[in-house]
Amino acid sequence: MIQEYRFGKMVIDGEAYDKDLVIAKGKVIPNWWRDKGHLLQLSDLKKVLEENQPEVVVIGKGQFGMMSISDEFLNFLHERNIELQHKKTGKAVQIFNKYYNQGKDVMGAFHLTC
Repeated sequence: MIQEYRFGKMVIDGEAYDKDLVIAKGKVIPNWWRDKGHLLQLSDLKKVLEENQPEVVVIGKGQFGMMSISDEFLNFLHERNIELQHKKTGKAVQIFNKYYNQGKDVMGAFHLTC
């Protein structure tokens, strides 16, 4: 699904994106915005999580891993038995593609820059 990632750019199914994005149920949700920039809060993804109810969530924390994840977000996933993988975006892309190719119900949220 994700064909390429490099700083500030991701190519998915032949289409290039240059802003942070979410992938749920195989669909790209472009221009993902977080209220606190480099802090992922539950409010940043709660609606998408509730609508899609994935088995696995993969978070790309940026090329250098600058984005952190709030305890509230971690607890929400834990309470619902949703597996979480969070890595620098390059590694997160590999993990997302692996789950996607295995047919898992995987959702990804990717910070494309720092």
